[in-house]
Amino acid sequence: MKYSGSRLLILTFFTFLACFTLDVSGQSLEELKRRKEKTASEIEYINNLLKETNTNAKASLNRLSVLERQINLQDRLINNITGEIGYLDSSILQNIRRIDSLSSALQSVKIKYASMIRYADRNQDNSNQLLFVLSAQDFNQAYKRFIYLKEYADYRRKQAEKITEFKNSITNQLLEFNRQKDEKQHLLVLKVNQTKIIERQKKQQKDVYAELHQKEKDLNKKLENQRKAELRLEQEIERVIADEARKVNRKTSTEKGFALTSEEKVLSGDFSNNRGKFPWPVQRGLITDHFGEHPHAVLKYVVVRNAGVDITTQANAKARAIFKGEVTKVVAIPGGNIAVIIRHGNYLTVYSNLSEVFVKAGQQVEGKEDIGSIFTDQGDDNKTVLKFQLWKENTKLDPEEWLKHM
Repeated sequence: MKYSGSRLLILTFFTFLACFTLDVSGQSLEELKRRKEKTASEIEYINNLLKETNTNAKASLNRLSVLERQINLQDRLINNITGEIGYLDSSILQNIRRIDSLSSALQSVKIKYASMIRYADRNQDNSNQLLFVLSAQDFNQAYKRFIYLKEYADYRRKQAEKITEFKNSITNQLLEFNRQKDEKQHLLVLKVNQTKIIERQKKQQKDVYAELHQKEKDLNKKLENQRKAELRLEQEIERVIADEARKVNRKTSTEKGFALTSEEKVLSGDFSNNRGKFPWPVQRGLITDHFGEHPHAVLKYVVVRNAGVDITTQANAKARAIFKGEVTKVVAIPGGNIAVIIRHGNYLTVYSNLSEVFVKAGQQVEGKEDIGSIFTDQGDDNKTVLKFQLWKENTKLDPEEWLKHM
């Protein structure tokens, strides 16, 4: 019974060890770390964008949007760090309980082992063991007694080895406990530093907002010019839509919308099936103005209507097609630089605020193919913004629902 009970204790110990190891090295902590690294990478990218305008930094709506995004990411980073600290707190508590449990189990095994050794020393020296074998009634009984003594000796040796394993496990657990404590301390310092950073950023955001608030007249004028440029672009898109709708010779009387060849229908289907998976129209950037209607960042009672999204990126960045298709139109928009419209079956993607283009009407393009350079406005905080729209025939769509998350 003693043998079975000890084995059960050992098996329980190693089963608990396996479960604990899986818990600590599971996806939860890895996911927290992955998110933290991704957020830190995005913050670094935004910091580099802000550095491009740092020398002659002045208040602008774009800068205000970038700062807002930076603060949101900083806040997310702090939440990620808090999550890691909470996870480590839980692991540290488990370690404390585990060390206590192992120490109690070790003490119990040592007491039982010591008792077994004392009994063996009193009753089973070498002469007693020999006499025990020789006093057997026949050879079979003598052989069984010999095997019993051998197994008993093996069991004692294994028990001694298990005690050593218990000690080593406690030592390793203490090392892991101390490592987690050090990691937690590092995260606490990091959290304090990040909190100080976000406080500085919020002050900077407040200063930019206050400065912009003093320039309401200029902001209204810029907004009016922007609306004129957007209206001109929308008129061009509507002309493209009207041109396609007039191609009645390629459609039956029962069809609605664009006239599509069989190949274009396949292309439309492929485009539709890639919703949420499309690459961004820039290699890297951040959305600083979203689709649809929303309040102006500074001007009270003013509603901004965006037919697409504004993507801020670094200077000299290129715009790229998000999917294969045909360049339907390249048009210069007064106040909006150059725009490229690409047709993908009955879908249209629009890339505007380009300083130069590398494609022409009628040209076939592939996904991720560069189509032009994005304009950098040196008179407005050196901002580099691609205005990107997505249409299904004459219906505007929210591009964020179609682009994959960066």
